[in-house]
Amino acid sequence: MSEFFKSVATHKGPIIRAFVLLGLGLPLIRVLAALAGRAVAKRFTEQSTMLVRKALSYSLTALLLTMVLRELGFKLTALLGAAGVVGVAVGFASQTSLSNLISGLFLISEKPMQIGDVVDIGGAMGVVHSIDLLSVKLRTFDNRFIRIPNETLIKSQFTNITRFPIRRFDIELGVAYKEDIGKVMRVLGDIADKNPHVMDEPPPLLLFKGFGDSALQILLGVWFEKSDMLNLRRTILKEIKERFDAEGIEIPFPHRSLYAGSRTEPFPVRIVGGETQPVTGETCGADADGP
Repeated sequence: MSEFFKSVATHKGPIIRAFVLLGLGLPLIRVLAALAGRAVAKRFTEQSTMLVRKALSYSLTALLLTMVLRELGFKLTALLGAAGVVGVAVGFASQTSLSNLISGLFLISEKPMQIGDVVDIGGAMGVVHSIDLLSVKLRTFDNRFIRIPNETLIKSQFTNITRFPIRRFDIELGVAYKEDIGKVMRVLGDIADKNPHVMDEPPPLLLFKGFGDSALQILLGVWFEKSDMLNLRRTILKEIKERFDAEGIEIPFPHRSLYAGSRTEPFPVRIVGGETQPVTGETCGADADGP
């Protein structure tokens, strides 16, 4: 035990200096990284600012650890050699991570998305929370966290919903064949003109698409600023339904005939202008195909 305490006493100076370096260096690194981030934020995007801040923080932390190890008497040449051997082994074992890293560099340089964009990646829709070298993090609208590897983004198709400042919201409608198509188009145009979230330029798109199975098909496309997306969807659909009801415009829906089957017990059916009478399964089957 005496030999141990003598060894500790002998190396007390380097140990104290190592703790002083850590105690002063780590807070200083955080301050320098924050100052660098503020300086870069004036000219670059939020994503670039975050990358610069992380790169500076990691580099200074590695330099600080090197100084601490050197102060404690470790031979850096031997450590670097061992690190090289370990690095080769880790490289073979982490090919997926390396692929994600390379894909992350392509994403950062190409900039298909930015922090704050709303994206749809393989059915997962959310706001871009961060873009790192290994993955992209999303925050969904119901406040869930989704991590998507960068390699998946490079290999698959994704949609950036808010990349451009304005978008078009397409509404496909069907009206009954008895309706006046000119009146329907005028009503839809008036709804679009009066909605405060619809832009005047570019003008709304009104298109008669053709004849459907049970309805006349109409397309209404309205342009809006991306910040008004939820407000527009919430208001314009409600306004169309209320206006169509007020104007007496019918929106058809599928009608189905019920076939009860020959083994089903008769059930009463009330016929307009007649009396209630039991109807057998054979009768239902005939009515399903009849007028």
